[in-house]
Amino acid sequence: MQIKYVSNTAVLTLALLLSACGSLSTEKDETKNWSAEKLYSEAMDELNNGGFEKSVTLFEKLESRYPFGVYAQQAQMEIAYAHYRADEQPEAIAAVERFIKLHPNHPQVDYMYYLRGLINFNDKLGPLDWISNQDQTERDPKAAREAFDSFKLLVDRYPDSKYAPDAIIRMKYLVNTMAKYEVHVGNYYYRRGAYVAAINRAQTVIKQFTGTPATEDALYLMMRCYDRLGQTDLRDDTERVFKANYPDSTLPATGGRVRVKPWWQFWG
Repeated sequence: MQIKYVSNTAVLTLALLLSACGSLSTEKDETKNWSAEKLYSEAMDELNNGGFEKSVTLFEKLESRYPFGVYAQQAQMEIAYAHYRADEQPEAIAAVERFIKLHPNHPQVDYMYYLRGLINFNDKLGPLDWISNQDQTERDPKAAREAFDSFKLLVDRYPDSKYAPDAIIRMKYLVNTMAKYEVHVGNYYYRRGAYVAAINRAQTVIKQFTGTPATEDALYLMMRCYDRLGQTDLRDDTERVFKANYPDSTLPATGGRVRVKPWWQFWG
């Protein structure tokens, strides 16, 4: 019979691992005997003081230990908000969707639709945007569309919600943001000589975002494209419409680029 020997190092390592596991298993959870009220109060203190990760942990303990009651439902909402404040967009969206699915008739479900809009709305405002000063309308509008849809759903379903007025203001800004994005893409095509593609983008603005400030940019872009294509009749027709609607436009003097204001200034 062959005898296998185990080194002293291996034995020592195993002993340390077992010791660590034993200490972890006996580690005391200070929240073990806390009431729902105590857990909620401590979690809110963490949330209000910027301890978002700790607050989520406490809210999750509250929900698991006291799943039936108003505190559990409130904890679910606060978890979504804490993730939002921590700039954890996917986790925040998931928490919002979970709450809406579980409590579609909750008296504060309008707030969750509003929060979902805010999460996507602020997804466009990355921390480096303030440094680079990037025009928000030059970015992919996916988050803007999702934010708009959430705000619109809130306003349609809960027109008397206290969050509806702010949602409407943000919707107006988002519409212009999406329209401006189409103009930016159109200008990109124009600079590369893809004039037909640029015209298509401009027409999207005129058809889908009628009345937005970006309509001025779209008409001017179309006018330049028709001129480059040698389609003088269409150019002249577009120019007449442009001058009739925007007689004081500064676009011809600035090369067709007008920056949109930040949302908090846009409707001021």
